[in-house]
Amino acid sequence: MHAPKLSRPPLERMMRIHEQLRSRAKINGTKLASTLEVSRKTIMRDIAFMRDRLDLPIEFEPQSNAYRYTHPVNSFPTVQVTEGELMALLVARRAVEQYQGTPFHRQLEIAFDKLTDGLKDRISFSPAEELGSVSFKNMGLGKADLGVFNTLSAAVLKQQEVEFAYRKPGDARASRRSVQPYHLSHRQNLWYLVGHDIERNALRTFALPRITDVRMTKEKFSRPEDFSPEQFFSNALGVLGGSGNYEIRIHFSARVADRVRERVWHESQELHDLPDRSIELILKLGALPEVESWILSWGVDAEVISPSELRKNIQSIIVRLAAKYRK
Repeated sequence: MHAPKLSRPPLERMMRIHEQLRSRAKINGTKLASTLEVSRKTIMRDIAFMRDRLDLPIEFEPQSNAYRYTHPVNSFPTVQVTEGELMALLVARRAVEQYQGTPFHRQLEIAFDKLTDGLKDRISFSPAEELGSVSFKNMGLGKADLGVFNTLSAAVLKQQEVEFAYRKPGDARASRRSVQPYHLSHRQNLWYLVGHDIERNALRTFALPRITDVRMTKEKFSRPEDFSPEQFFSNALGVLGGSGNYEIRIHFSARVADRVRERVWHESQELHDLPDRSIELILKLGALPEVESWILSWGVDAEVISPSELRKNIQSIIVRLAAKYRK
């Protein structure tokens, strides 16, 4: 018994039809069906789609019983977009720069180029010129060693354990870690690895710039089915979550109220307008250190209302700062 022949995907067929029409050939539906090993009805559907949905200039000539392009077509319009969608693509192209130094950067560049190449017959634009209308500026872009990133991303995909040296902030020396890598995350302009620390028997977050001497072992592991990066980071303001359950209330002055309203700081946030045009922000977080630094960045325009533990921590920091600047 012979196995049935597999027909080419529709896009591949249409690309073949396009190439023949582009070479100024007049194509016959019956002959094309035979060449592509599909029915003539399928070829007619493909041609109708190319003409009616992709707006390609296909014309049927009864005298020659063939199809042709009425004018030259430089590229096949594989993607249909509006001008607004094009601008979104250009913004995305700029956003790709945050992946500079990682394998994703080149892959995303190639993908973007493929998309824009298919648009040149739809909208007149020059990516190099149009990109000048959009810019991004991120302070404190994180550094990531490409070798470390490559090894860790391969280990995450293959679900193989890794060993590396890791220096915690403030420590003079690095310690050796054995980790089952679950997930790589780009947060607050820095790459992080989330994984199960085997010796400590707990999930840990590791900043990639602090990882050195990484090695992928031959030990395989299975990522827990209930692991979710969204859930893991759900009670963190940025990266560092925790086991606590803090409801944090912060009063922001009217001077900065609009700036606070303009962003989503955390999924749990609630905003309440106050009579003097100031606002109160409520967050539900699992740890306090990150929010302490964030509150201090607002200076005198932010005041912690609760919890009392956080308010006391901020007071203590302010006292130490005052003493330092009195010198």
